[in-house]
Amino acid sequence: MFNITESVIRLLLFWGGILFFLMLELLISYRPSSVSKVKRWINNLALTLFNSIILNILFSAAIVGTATYAQKNQLGILNLVEIPTWLKILATVAFMDFMLYVWHLLNHEMPLLWRFHRVHHSDLNMDVSSATRFHIGELAISSVIKISLIFLLGASALGVLIFESAVVLCAQFHHSSLKVPGLFKTVFWILFVPPSMHRIHHSVIIKERNANYGTIFSLWDRFLGTLLKDVDQAGIRIGVGAYRKPDKLNFHQLLAMPFTRPVR
Repeated sequence: MFNITESVIRLLLFWGGILFFLMLELLISYRPSSVSKVKRWINNLALTLFNSIILNILFSAAIVGTATYAQKNQLGILNLVEIPTWLKILATVAFMDFMLYVWHLLNHEMPLLWRFHRVHHSDLNMDVSSATRFHIGELAISSVIKISLIFLLGASALGVLIFESAVVLCAQFHHSSLKVPGLFKTVFWILFVPPSMHRIHHSVIIKERNANYGTIFSLWDRFLGTLLKDVDQAGIRIGVGAYRKPDKLNFHQLLAMPFTRPVR
């Protein structure tokens, strides 16, 4: 029953977030689209549906099963200590988000991983659909790592669900093309990742792209020296320098991209 309930929650959060941020983008967009929004959405959502089918078949049950097995057999770091459930959940979210930061940084620094991750960065505009634009190869590798971390940590199924839900909603928010009030952005940036912070990360300029790796918390960038703030937001060009033609970024070309020539 929990698996069914969890699947429904994930589905509602994901598509609910997509629709919510899309409506906000249409009402208070940060900037107009420079390429066809419809065509981008078709390609991005095609990737999303393709990835969802593969990941659901290969990894969804394994992720939940690992968390359930670890809890049942009291395995993992969190099961070695007696602390309240809410604190274990908080520790799960913080630890998993930090490891996601490390994984994201490695995707930029390791040439093999960048081959897959550049599919995400090749989007020529940023909006909520960009949060779903990933190559199945990157997601498959990250799923194997996630399962290992869940087992090591001894995270509960509830803790994993809360973490993954937070990741989905935060990623949708900071990829969104939203005009965010200055005061809110300033306060939010202290702990979390606003769209302006992640917009810098999607710049065609490599120095700007190799910064601001956080997903939920901005703290990791702040503490580890990868935070970049002083960039003219209006002047940011989104994408990867080698991929500037929309007609070369269709669904089948995105799937093949990791196996073409390496570019930065």
